[in-house]
Amino acid sequence: MIGKLKGLVDGYGDDFVHLDVNGVVYEAFCSAKTLAALPQVGHAAVLHTEMIVREDMIRLYGFFSDAEKAWFTTLMTVQGVGARVALSVLSVLTPGELSSAIALQDKAMIGRANGVGPKLAVRIVTELKGKAPVGGSVDAGTLGLQAALGEGVAAGNVADAVSALVNLGYSSAQASAAVARVVGREGDGVATDKLIRLGLRELSS
Repeated sequence: MIGKLKGLVDGYGDDFVHLDVNGVVYEAFCSAKTLAALPQVGHAAVLHTEMIVREDMIRLYGFFSDAEKAWFTTLMTVQGVGARVALSVLSVLTPGELSSAIALQDKAMIGRANGVGPKLAVRIVTELKGKAPVGGSVDAGTLGLQAALGEGVAAGNVADAVSALVNLGYSSAQASAAVARVVGREGDGVATDKLIRLGLRELSS
């Protein structure tokens, strides 16, 4: 089993990277986010990997982080989710966003991925609730804010800032996570307009 590769980027395809490890070139299929995070051809890179062996196929999958790899294997425990769909989900959501979406049962956020219809999105958030892999969980501050929002007891300025970000097109999970990070640094007494501005900065970073 190959757990990690360290080498030089030899080339890219639409959904894979070629990594030269001491003269042996490995082909690893990756999410769009991992491909975007890897360096240019000729530069050194590290990939966390998962090998899937079937009767008619042997494929290597590469991940920028251990958390992404953990979510890949966790997603595939859901009926109807294979490697292609798991990579599709990880192409649109970071491990943190995925954890948050499942904690909030945000099927619309999961449904943004290609190949994930409404029924499969419901199955993913339902079957994986409470099963975030190690390193893939939502931080306590974000979960606390999300719970307060769901129960209608979040501070008015905080709730208004999250609502404004959602109205700008961000999902509730993304908006609440961004505002939670701001509140963690600045406190919950920040004016609504400043919370929105700093939240947008978090979302664009």
